[in-house]
Amino acid sequence: MSERNIAPFAHVFLKLMQGPVYEEERSYWKDLLSWQTELHKYLQQTGLQLVINEADGFARIVQPDNDENSDRPLPRLMRKARLTYEATLLCIVLREALEEFDLKGTGTKLYLTQKEMKERLTLFFKERHNRSKLLKDLNKPINSLLSVGILRLTREDVANKELQQYEVKRIIKALVNNEKLEEIKTKLNLHVNPVQ
Repeated sequence: MSERNIAPFAHVFLKLMQGPVYEEERSYWKDLLSWQTELHKYLQQTGLQLVINEADGFARIVQPDNDENSDRPLPRLMRKARLTYEATLLCIVLREALEEFDLKGTGTKLYLTQKEMKERLTLFFKERHNRSKLLKDLNKPINSLLSVGILRLTREDVANKELQQYEVKRIIKALVNNEKLEEIKTKLNLHVNPVQ
């Protein structure tokens, strides 16, 4: 295949197909902003949408829901990931932590250790048995949020995992917006405190 046939924004498109592009990925970010009109048009032709959030420094591709009345509904390219109860709970904790962090205005990136995440998670549990069971293995929900790009490991500590540090990526604000946050919190509250 001749390089002349490849769109000049192909590298950015392929990077977006792998997952969100962040502002700190400077060369991709710069090219993304330069080619955003062309990327918007190209993605629109394929039934996808480019979402750029310059304020929070990320861009991603989303696939709007299908029009069920269409003669040829498009197959889902991006499946919605189902998170476990523990991972959902961690999402809520991280989203609220980011909200608090933004209100303080002390920086642009929020970093939390495993220990700090555990301390925040305990607030959701009254029963000691459930709390200790969840906190015993926080690696599973953390790993699932690492795989979807909500967390990024920034400091590894093999000797003491509780001191490992993670950056909470701002894309969590798009994945768990205020409306979704309240909906999930209501469901979690019913789960933790069932109506008698």
